[in-house]
Amino acid sequence: MAALSAALDIWDKVDMWDLRRRSMALSDMFIAGIEAACPMLRLASPRDAQARGSQVSFAFDEGYAAMQALIARGVIGDFRAPDIMRFGITPLYIDEGDIQGAIDIIADVMTNRLWDRPEYKIRAAVT
Repeated sequence: MAALSAALDIWDKVDMWDLRRRSMALSDMFIAGIEAACPMLRLASPRDAQARGSQVSFAFDEGYAAMQALIARGVIGDFRAPDIMRFGITPLYIDEGDIQGAIDIIADVMTNRLWDRPEYKIRAAVT
């Protein structure tokens, strides 16, 4: 219990509104970057930051394969049938550099059709 107590103590120092603002800013950066670099992806989350949580979803017909290709490159998200690719934005752990890195990898996977490989199209029970 001492370890749990110590882990929870950090939350006394976190202003939840600051955390939420940071989440919205990083999400907006992510959306803008993906829309600029990947016109084949369609925003499926609300555009208004006040209307969405700390995740951003994009629709793509080959979303499952694309997500598998992204996971193989270190961008971890999840897939929701039939075509939704979801990305969590966790401002306690990531920053603008991480967002830009993810955008760059997603752009590479999408524009170079790296997702269109047989190994990424094999459906597993869990993404």
